[in-house]
Amino acid sequence: MSEKQRALLIVEDDPALQKQMRWAFDTRETIVADDRESAIAQLRRHEPAVVTMDLGLPPAPDDVTEGFQLLREILALAPDTKVIVLTGQHDRENAVRAVGLGAYDFFAKPFEPELLELTIERAFRMHDLQVENARLAAVGSSPLSGLLTRDPGMLKICRTIEKLASASVTVALLGDSGTGKEVLARALHVLSPRVTERFVAINCAAIPDTLLESELFGYEKGAFTGAVKQTLGKIETAHKGTLFLDEIGDLPLPLQAKLLRFLQERVIERVGGRDEIPVDVRIVCATHRDLKAQIKAGLFREDLYYRLAEIVIEIPPLSEREGDAVLLAHAFVQRYAHENGRGSMALTEDAINAIDAHPWPGNVRELENCLKRAVIMADGNRITADDLGLETVEEDFERLNLRHVRDEAERRAVLRVLARTNNNVARAAEILGISRPSLYDLMNRFDLKKESGS
Repeated sequence: MSEKQRALLIVEDDPALQKQMRWAFDTRETIVADDRESAIAQLRRHEPAVVTMDLGLPPAPDDVTEGFQLLREILALAPDTKVIVLTGQHDRENAVRAVGLGAYDFFAKPFEPELLELTIERAFRMHDLQVENARLAAVGSSPLSGLLTRDPGMLKICRTIEKLASASVTVALLGDSGTGKEVLARALHVLSPRVTERFVAINCAAIPDTLLESELFGYEKGAFTGAVKQTLGKIETAHKGTLFLDEIGDLPLPLQAKLLRFLQERVIERVGGRDEIPVDVRIVCATHRDLKAQIKAGLFREDLYYRLAEIVIEIPPLSEREGDAVLLAHAFVQRYAHENGRGSMALTEDAINAIDAHPWPGNVRELENCLKRAVIMADGNRITADDLGLETVEEDFERLNLRHVRDEAERRAVLRVLARTNNNVARAAEILGISRPSLYDLMNRFDLKKESGS
C-alpha cells in the first residue's frame, strides 16, 4: 500500500498541540490542517486513511458546529476514511454524537500519545482490511466470474481474456451468435487500464450501409441533408476507451478500406470534414462469419483481417461445452425466479434431460430466453420439459455409467489400433502401451477375435 494511502491527517487549530502530535506520530506521514477548508483540501490531495480532528475549529473554536460540518464532509467525500474525534474531557455527549454520525472512535483531551497511537493503529488496520475486502469483492464481481462454465475450452478462454486485458492488442472474437462474444469483449475492457473510460459497441450488421459510415466516423454540420450539427462517431466517442465492432464480417468493402486506414494511422476524418482527428482507442471485434472464407470470396479485405486479428479467440458453441447447458439453466431459473417474484423454482428431471439433449443452435442467448419464458409461464414451482417447449427425452443412465464409458472407449481404441496395424497384435499392444496378454484379454472381453480376423 502506498504512503499516500497510509497518510494521517491531523486537524488541529492549536499550533502547540499540532506540533506535539506531529512529533508524537513522526513514524507516519503526517499532514496537518487548522480549519475546515484546509482540512478538505488536504483530504482531496492526500486521501488519508485516518484523520484525527478537534471538534472545536475556527471561526468559533468554542462551538462544535464547524467540527461536525467537517466530519460530515469527510465521511461524504471519503466514506472509508477512519475519523478519530478529539473532544473535551467531559464532552461525552458530542463524542457519542460523532460516533453516531460515522466517526471511527473518540478520544478525550488531554490524551496520552501512546494510547492515541494504539487507536490510530487500529484505525489503519481496519482501513486496510476494508480496502482488501473491496479488492477481493471487485475480483469476485469480475465480468468473467459471472461466466458460468465447467468446459475446459471456455475456462482456457477466460484465462486468455485475463492475460490479454492489459495488452494493447486488437482482439477478434469468433463464434456463433449467442455464444457470449460481447460478454468477453466487455470483460477485456473492464479488466484493462481503460476501464474508467467508455466501452462503445456498434453492430455493423444492424445499421444500413448508407448510415454506417457516419455512425462510425461522425459527420460535420451540413455534410448531408439533415446534418444540422457536428456529430461525433462511435470511434471518436470511444477515445481513450474500447470500441467493440460486432459483426465485423458484415462491414461493407468501402468502409473496410476506411477502417483499415484508421487502424494504420490512428486518425479519422468525419464525413464532410477535412481535418485529421487523432483517436486513441482499443479495438475489439467479433463476428459469427468465417472471415477466411469471406476473404476467398472477395467479401473481406485480407489486410484488414490481419490488422483486426492480432489475437484470435474462437468461442465454442454451447453444444460443444459438455454439461454447460444444464449448469447455466439452473442459474437462469434462480435468477429469473428471483426477478419475477416466483419464489423457489427448480427444473424437473425430464426438463434437465431435454436441456442436455437439445442442440441449442441459438446458444446461451436461446437458452436464457427459453428459461426466462418458462419461469414466467410455469404453473407451479417445477419447470418441466413441456414448460420449456422441448421434447421429452428418456435419459440413458447407462451412458453415464463410468464403467460402461471406459469399456466402450477401450473397445473403440482396440478396434482402431488393430485396424491400423493390420491385426498385428504385437505392434497393436506396443501402440496401446499394454502387454500382449492384456491385449488378448481385452479382445476376448469385447469378442473382437472374430471381428479382427486374428
